[in-house]
Amino acid sequence: MPTRVMRAQAFRRAVATVALVSCLSCPNLTTAVHGQTSARQSFSAPDVRIGVLGLFHPREFRVQSIASQSLVLHAGSESVALEPSSAVGAATIHLSDDGLTVTTRERVFHASRVSVGSRDGEPADFILTIPGKISRRYHGTLEIRPSSASLLAILTVDRETAVASVVAAESDPDTPLEALKAQAIATRSYFVAGRGRHHDFDFCDTTHCQFFRNPPAHGSHPDIAVEATRDLVLAYDDQPFPAMYTRSCSGRTHTPSELGVRPTAYPYYSVACEYCRSHPANWTTRLSTHDAASLHSSDELARLKIDRQFGWSTVPSNDFVVTREGDQVLLRGVGNGHGIGLCQSGARAMAKAGATFQEILDHYYPNTAIVSWRPVIAATPGGSTPLP
Repeated sequence: MPTRVMRAQAFRRAVATVALVSCLSCPNLTTAVHGQTSARQSFSAPDVRIGVLGLFHPREFRVQSIASQSLVLHAGSESVALEPSSAVGAATIHLSDDGLTVTTRERVFHASRVSVGSRDGEPADFILTIPGKISRRYHGTLEIRPSSASLLAILTVDRETAVASVVAAESDPDTPLEALKAQAIATRSYFVAGRGRHHDFDFCDTTHCQFFRNPPAHGSHPDIAVEATRDLVLAYDDQPFPAMYTRSCSGRTHTPSELGVRPTAYPYYSVACEYCRSHPANWTTRLSTHDAASLHSSDELARLKIDRQFGWSTVPSNDFVVTREGDQVLLRGVGNGHGIGLCQSGARAMAKAGATFQEILDHYYPNTAIVSWRPVIAATPGGSTPLP
């Protein structure tokens, strides 16, 4: 294992190479990885489309303006302004037999889909509510449309706001800044390279993709961490990859093959995690022998099947032993999550001990590089088209 100084020097050399190639090629060059300009893929779009609150299978939404922020709701040929200071500050969208029914204090009309944004169509702050269930604040533009027997809400948000929202949702309040920076880079890497798991949008807001909630306050530690690492992603073999991370490993991270998960673009390595080895996250669960019949340690697909049926904390990790007790089984386990990639508990401990975000990422993602990957609109055979 290289020393801290050697790793820091290697990182500075990598960054210097990226900067040098950028200057030699074009002042607005989108990406340079290991000294090579990459225009092979156009997955680094400036915005991401996130399906929100779909876990509740909603049939009704309420959109509400916030403070001095005015909204405009468009529904076919109809438009309505939602003003926080006026009588019309919110609209309710119901799933109906022929599409959507939009209701405000003054009007009722029908549409096939609804879009919400600021007066000029730009991102805005608003509150999206499923009446009687949940309410969340978002920043972006919103589309609502029917999808099977429920409503689909798609939030379009700029990538850095999305990264900050995930970092805030994924991190404990006492997480050190360097660990937050490492989390920001892993999160951004997933947004850059992890599209394709959903048909109607880029990502969902659950741990199936990334845990997405409200954006953090300006000047908060998650906000600072994201700004300090803006555009930085993890790359392997000259390409960004969707970095996986876990809440708490069992003292050593897993590889996908160990858990029966298909190989990924990055060959995850099993690395030691001293913190989780010394401070294991122990858990116990009881299941009927029938429900646990197909459950085996180190089988991620079987674990997820149980968790989808009984709740996401039923079997927290893949590291457990099974004891038969009559018509039940007792699972005694350690860890939280699939155990692949960055361990958030271990990263937090490394940062508290003085490690930098570069050292944290180097430990949990060996043989990778941290590179600058600026948003692009499209890619052509001759090169990338950078944003203005």
